[in-house]
Amino acid sequence: MSTRYFGARVPRNEDEALLTGRALFVDDVQLPGMLHAAFVRSECAHGVLRRVDASRALARPGVVAVYTAADLGDYWQPGPLLVPPPPIDGLTFQARTQVPLVRDKVRHVGEAIAVVVAESRYLAEDAAEEVEVEIEPLEAVVDIEAALEEGAPRIHDDLDSNLAAHAVQTKGAYEAARADADLVLARRLLYDRGISAAIENRGVVAHWEEKAGHLTVWDTTQAPIPIRNGLAAMLGLSESQVRVIAPFIGGGFGPKIMMFYPDEVLLPWISMRLGRPVKWIEDRFENFFSTTQERGQVHDAEIAVRADGRILGVKDVFVHDTGAYSPYGLTVPINTQCTLLGPYDVPNYYSEFRVAYTNRPTVTPVRGAGRQHGVFVMERLLDLAARELEMDRTEIRRRNFLSPDDFPHDHEILYQDFAPLVYDSGDYEPALDRAIEMIGYDPAATHRPEADGSGRLTGVGIVSYIEGTGIGPYEGARVRVEPSGKVCLVTGIGTQGQGHFTSFAQIVADQLGVSVSDVRVVTGDTREFHWGTGTFASRGAVVAGNACHAAAVAVRAKILRKASEILEVAEEDLELADGRVAVRGAPDLSLAVGDLAVRCNPLRGAVEPGSEPGLEATAYFGPERAATASGVHAMVLQVDPETAMVEIQRYVVVHDCGAIINPAIVEGQIHGGVAHGIGNAFYEQLVCDPDGQLRNASLMDYLLPTATDVPSIETAHIETPSPLNPLGTKGVGEAGAIPVGALFAQAIEDALRDHAPGLEIREIPLSPNRLFELIQEARSEAAMDAPGGRM
Repeated sequence: MSTRYFGARVPRNEDEALLTGRALFVDDVQLPGMLHAAFVRSECAHGVLRRVDASRALARPGVVAVYTAADLGDYWQPGPLLVPPPPIDGLTFQARTQVPLVRDKVRHVGEAIAVVVAESRYLAEDAAEEVEVEIEPLEAVVDIEAALEEGAPRIHDDLDSNLAAHAVQTKGAYEAARADADLVLARRLLYDRGISAAIENRGVVAHWEEKAGHLTVWDTTQAPIPIRNGLAAMLGLSESQVRVIAPFIGGGFGPKIMMFYPDEVLLPWISMRLGRPVKWIEDRFENFFSTTQERGQVHDAEIAVRADGRILGVKDVFVHDTGAYSPYGLTVPINTQCTLLGPYDVPNYYSEFRVAYTNRPTVTPVRGAGRQHGVFVMERLLDLAARELEMDRTEIRRRNFLSPDDFPHDHEILYQDFAPLVYDSGDYEPALDRAIEMIGYDPAATHRPEADGSGRLTGVGIVSYIEGTGIGPYEGARVRVEPSGKVCLVTGIGTQGQGHFTSFAQIVADQLGVSVSDVRVVTGDTREFHWGTGTFASRGAVVAGNACHAAAVAVRAKILRKASEILEVAEEDLELADGRVAVRGAPDLSLAVGDLAVRCNPLRGAVEPGSEPGLEATAYFGPERAATASGVHAMVLQVDPETAMVEIQRYVVVHDCGAIINPAIVEGQIHGGVAHGIGNAFYEQLVCDPDGQLRNASLMDYLLPTATDVPSIETAHIETPSPLNPLGTKGVGEAGAIPVGALFAQAIEDALRDHAPGLEIREIPLSPNRLFELIQEARSEAAMDAPGGRM
């Protein structure tokens, strides 16, 4: 088989529709008689709901209905636990999941209390202001460590405390390794919350057709099939009566996975009750409260090393903030626990985490999904150890890398997919060497010159990371050659901008010898494909891509078999190219694949027993375990020591995502991830007061990086194909975002090492204000430690 397209920079199939405004998004759905919904949300973070009075709202012209928890009857029920935790020995987990509408107690600002349905969104919003809500305030708990203190106000009254979970995973014997170490370093490290800030907020349109007995839901979800299954079960319908469509989605980043938000649950119920289609589109203010968030953790970590820099062991004890509910189980803290080990040989490891309920919005995965925290802890510990040992930071990493001969490498703990954490493949040192070369880093340099005489100081950062990608359970695909010669490819996962319409088409086009532009791809429509899980955890190209490949291989076999019969030659003497199957060396003896499709669907006669009509096949792929992607990021930045303003000058990514389907799409994914990571590192932080009130719930106050803040990103690739799937692919969707906080911290310390000796960045995100404070603290400490500085 030729590989004309796999690995090629093929232009994206979907871009014409996106750029010309012909792509369908949820808010583009307009249906006759459609109603609009607006939610009444709690302005209190913690309190007892005493009364809801909707009489004034119902009296307003154009208002059709107002629903509270009392109106839902048996339909009111907590959402499902979407991802149960793996069977870790000694694990305790007390799951509490979100409810459609508050019935007794509000647990975070923005929690939905009632929903107003009206003839327009304007009318619905105005009427929502008329709904009277009486809440008896309770003391809020927003600090994750305070939430676990004895006597803290309980978020869930049926629990003895706010402890949602406790888990310990170990490898080797850390305490014994610590006793043998030449150096032990311990630090407290913080990583605070942010939002995903997708360009398109969430939205739902539900349409119940009474006479057809059919429900159609357009949803900004990353997992349409699980949403369909869940809605059917809740509404008492068969799955064939429910169609969920995830059209083009303007960014997913995790919170749009399969959450069963109140809106996803309520709008179909309302449409069935009223007999009219209903739409709800989240506004930007709501997004700060009603969409899930991530990142809040506090780590007490230490590393034990030999004098030559070799790691003997790592200990990490941390607290994770799950917010008011825990529908996504322990995915985020387990990702942290496992990703901390990085690309390094860590013979002894002790990791313990506690998960706390707080009066803040629910935490579920956001791009990186806990991996940022683990990388931040390990890379910071290595930086500090290198400083203490007077060793170059790249050298300490080089000495601890796993070697290519170490794979598969079993870390002896469980990953989030219930499988042991086993790295399948990798080659880390060449990536480090390439990044050093590209960024122009000289380990022997002892001085960082001012960049341009302005007084700004230059710093360089270089960090490594790994990412578990392509987890199961499975995905499927169907490939069909049509009489026109074009190919239809259908898969159950949705798309949020990753280029699936192109990458999947490339995989199929190579097998069938057609043009990529002749492969029509359908994603995220449960009427078209019934089985699958969703787009998340950097798994699309790995799991769905290999399902596409398997289906295309099966169709290729059918084409060759049928052509062999018609042309009376052996299958091995045939080749597929340019939409035709031809005899090698005799191009005149050929058939168009479209003509073959017609002949495989006869209108007369009999179909041979055991055969199937058409050139079509459906196939599934489920990986044994996650495929381990990896990489190195490097950065040059400038810091103004007087104002603490930072400007990134250069940014380099050397990444290994196995066999690359389309380099342009991979690079686009990396660029977007880096932009996300820069935001998390220096701009984006949710500021919450002790009462649980968010102080920066707008894009005027919550800072996102803009085009002027994100530099041009230089990329290079190392390819170590995964042995876990036929294509050799690994994921890339989150890689750009994962190590940026650690890189940013290292580069800032490097820039300020003479100006603020002893400065340590132990928290992310920073801001100019917070960095200014840290600089002043470090300079004050240095002055006190100088001869004569302390009395």
